[in-house]
Amino acid sequence: MPRTITILGSTGSIGTQTLEVLDTLSAQGAGDHADTFVVRWLTCNTRVADLVPQVRKYKPYGVAIRDEAACAQFKSLCPDFTGPVLCGEEGLCEAAADPANTIVMSAMVGFSGVVPTVVAIRAGHPIALANKESLVSAGEYITGIAREQGVPILAVDSEHSAIAQCLVGEELKSISRIVLTASGGPFLNTSTEQLDDVSPEQALKHPNWMMGAKITIDSATLMNKGFEVIEARWLFGVHASQIDVVVHPQSIIHSLVEFVDGSVKAQLGIPTMHIPIQYALTYPRRLASPVQPMSLTKLGSLTFFEPDHQRFPCLKLAFDALEAGGTAGCIVNAANEVAVHAFLNKHIRFTEIPRVIERTLESMKNQQNPSLPTILETDAEARIIATHLTTSRLVSQ
Repeated sequence: MPRTITILGSTGSIGTQTLEVLDTLSAQGAGDHADTFVVRWLTCNTRVADLVPQVRKYKPYGVAIRDEAACAQFKSLCPDFTGPVLCGEEGLCEAAADPANTIVMSAMVGFSGVVPTVVAIRAGHPIALANKESLVSAGEYITGIAREQGVPILAVDSEHSAIAQCLVGEELKSISRIVLTASGGPFLNTSTEQLDDVSPEQALKHPNWMMGAKITIDSATLMNKGFEVIEARWLFGVHASQIDVVVHPQSIIHSLVEFVDGSVKAQLGIPTMHIPIQYALTYPRRLASPVQPMSLTKLGSLTFFEPDHQRFPCLKLAFDALEAGGTAGCIVNAANEVAVHAFLNKHIRFTEIPRVIERTLESMKNQQNPSLPTILETDAEARIIATHLTTSRLVSQ
């Protein structure tokens, strides 16, 4: 029988690409239907104008919309939809916990994905995880309940998908080191002085990947790579000292694993999210994909550099948060979301993003072994502090 999928965040970059992958799987018509899907729920925050055509095309059982006003707008834009329309975070959680789900794609942006992801895991549903902020903010908690429930967390990030593919058939204890590759973003060769004056428009021009605005800015600051370091720790059970980052501008090697015997495995592919999304949805099977084949001879050469922590301090802040444990990751994530929003709205400079994060960290107590209520309270407090920093211009002092 076809499997049922609920997509948390269907109108975002990963959500829309997930639907494209479903189109591919449906078109090739896997013989036993083991890798075809029926869409159960589509969810979004406010982008109902994008949700409506998805609903008309994929005919989900139901939709869930976080924003109450947007929920009312959807009902007026799509009056012929006869399925359930749920509103608010409670609606998202109901969709995530639906017993009919076979797999849940967690593709919401930011901390908003934490609670629905937790609810889906508690309901026993396998998670295709694209919402890295869930593990950054609540990695210890989420992986703990996933173990208790026996729920697999399937990596969707290209880097973590690469690591998972390298580890097929291997024992986790045989890992010596994980190496995450970073493109370097649009400012790889930009001086510290020039970074002070870059605009949001410049920061949004990623050289290799088409992504949403928030993750694109995170890529420009290298915070996205820092978050992936934290995510790798929780997905693969390694210590921070076993995770390295190298800058690889071509984005062809998506990550590497070095083993205790000195062997190194790498996963290569053109920069597209369709491959890791399809791998997560069809694991452990591999099916044909329309993705353009990769030609090593046309690529010519692949290059690697050490990341510059002085120009991109966000990466070090993420490593420090991982070492500190507890609620440090939650604080960093919340402060970063506030700072990125402020930068996109031209309230702070690009180089002030890490200052907001660092000062928020310094202002808060780190709590070890946090419960979910503690994580939610920490996120809220960190946002208040970070917002005060960005609006009062204290960050520039």
